[in-house]
Amino acid sequence: MTDFSGQFKQKNTRVFLFQAIALLGVGLWAYWSTFTLIVGKWNHSPEYSHGFLVPIFSLALLWTRRGKLDSSKLQPSWWGVAVIAIAIGMRYLATRFYYEWFDLLSLLPFLVGICLLTGGWHALRWAWSAIAFLAFMLPLPYSLEVALRGPLRAIGTGTSTYVMQTFGLPALAEGNVILVGDARIGVTEACSGLSMLMVFFAFSTATALFIPERPFWEKILVIASAIPIAIVANVTRITVTGLLYATGFSKMADLFFHDFAGWMMVPLALAILWLELLLVSRIVIVEDDAPMTVGLARVES
Repeated sequence: MTDFSGQFKQKNTRVFLFQAIALLGVGLWAYWSTFTLIVGKWNHSPEYSHGFLVPIFSLALLWTRRGKLDSSKLQPSWWGVAVIAIAIGMRYLATRFYYEWFDLLSLLPFLVGICLLTGGWHALRWAWSAIAFLAFMLPLPYSLEVALRGPLRAIGTGTSTYVMQTFGLPALAEGNVILVGDARIGVTEACSGLSMLMVFFAFSTATALFIPERPFWEKILVIASAIPIAIVANVTRITVTGLLYATGFSKMADLFFHDFAGWMMVPLALAILWLELLLVSRIVIVEDDAPMTVGLARVES
């Protein structure tokens, strides 16, 4: 007997994928100048160098969730047209008022509109997490970057100076410059820790999406932990640099501070995240649903 339902599902999936890829091709053409701007940021700004990995992770996330896509429930929704119209309106406002971040942000509702238009609400439920994660590839508004850099520089400078003093180093902070003996460590805007904050937010969110079924509050805790992890990583970077200067390894200190520290902090952040998950799993125990009679001996009359 021919499995007509299976053939229908396969055909429905192929139609959905074909339509989605076709609309994505149109979107790539329409957003070409926007993509050029974003890739330029990835190439030249250390805060967003992780952007190259974000689309790859989003595709991997869709692949891991492929089992949740039921082709029999794919039903195009005209709400997609309305959401795409919102994305077009955002692009118009960005051009009209010279606010390029609206143009970048419009990518997300455009992708939401494609999901609705080709597969309806079921497709959006399947793809929403991957679309939301793409927000990490977008540069922040300039005003927000400036607002974040100042406090991060102050925290990094003050905390690193205190840690160096704890290790017995003659460290003294003058503004955003740390004096360690004859060496001067300038905590510039590029070394404020904003790049680590952006990268670790992406890592923490990815971890929260991939960890096993855990309570929602636990996943929020993992995402929020990106802030202290970024601060710890940046303080570690500055403190190690001060220790190298104090012990006479000035060339190694320059190499570490400017070239290798950013990459070396990534394993540190992942190790801290792993320890955090291990600690939470030991403190919070999720009870299994079981009958009240489990473990009770049966009484014979």
